[in-house]
Amino acid sequence: MGVSMQRPRTARFRLLAAAVFALVLLPSGLPAHAVSKEIIELQTQVQQLLDMVQRLQSTLDQRFGVLQNLAQQTADQASQMSTAVTALQQKLNTQNDNISGKLDATSGQIQSLNDSVDELKSRINKLDKTVQDLQTQLQTLQSPPPGAQPAGSAAPGAMPPQGGDASQPAPGQPQGGFGAAPAPATSQAPPLQDTFQAALRDYNAARYQLAQSEFQDVVHYYPLDDLAGTSQFYLGEIAYQKQDYQSAINAYNAVLEGFSGNAKAPAAQLHKGYALLATDKREAGIRELRLLIQRHPQTPEAARARSKLNGMGVRINPR
Repeated sequence: MGVSMQRPRTARFRLLAAAVFALVLLPSGLPAHAVSKEIIELQTQVQQLLDMVQRLQSTLDQRFGVLQNLAQQTADQASQMSTAVTALQQKLNTQNDNISGKLDATSGQIQSLNDSVDELKSRINKLDKTVQDLQTQLQTLQSPPPGAQPAGSAAPGAMPPQGGDASQPAPGQPQGGFGAAPAPATSQAPPLQDTFQAALRDYNAARYQLAQSEFQDVVHYYPLDDLAGTSQFYLGEIAYQKQDYQSAINAYNAVLEGFSGNAKAPAAQLHKGYALLATDKREAGIRELRLLIQRHPQTPEAARARSKLNGMGVRINPR
């Protein structure tokens, strides 16, 4: 702006210098009257030029002022628009983060509810099976063994002894009127704590085959006890050591579905994720590790799951 304003002034100075130079170069031989008339005309022209330059400069100054004002307004509006866009973007990002967090929390709650329903269904099924087993055992105990005859009755086609009491058993038969041997005794369940502790000792000593049999006894004879869930976990660990990953996954599922409140449930879910990854089921393994972090975020198993996902270059919370 300063350079533009100086240009009219420079032109005016040049015109004045030209007028002075013209006066100097006037021929000295001209009459005084003619010289005076030429000087007056030249001064008039110079004055007109100066007026034109001043008007032009005033017009230019006004237009430059308007342009400068418009440029300043445009810059202010652009700055305000940029600020508004930045604030809107931040607001949208915050809303997206809040919505994502709420969706994750809702998903975790729904999953927990589904797990609780699955656990309840599993316990109901186990109770039904236990009731059915008890009914079967009761019917077996109440029904007489095959070939037994009630007291005082004779075999078909046999005649009661002459002169004897029909109510007395025949010689050689046992008292009570039953000719068959008594029913065999049912197998007795081993003690729970002793069996579990023995299985745990054998597992820690790497006697996996013996430990597997003992853990299976705990699961078979005490299916509703919490130690059955722990035994299922160790059965999964034995299968994992043998690289029988599918059997290990089945055992871990038994813990997660039937004993979700068991202390070994986080470890079962972590190792299930490892087993899925070992069988090239990447997406299922990642989903299992993320689910572990949602269900048990403060456990050491969740920390190991985070470390595993980070090492794989996978986001912990999917978007």
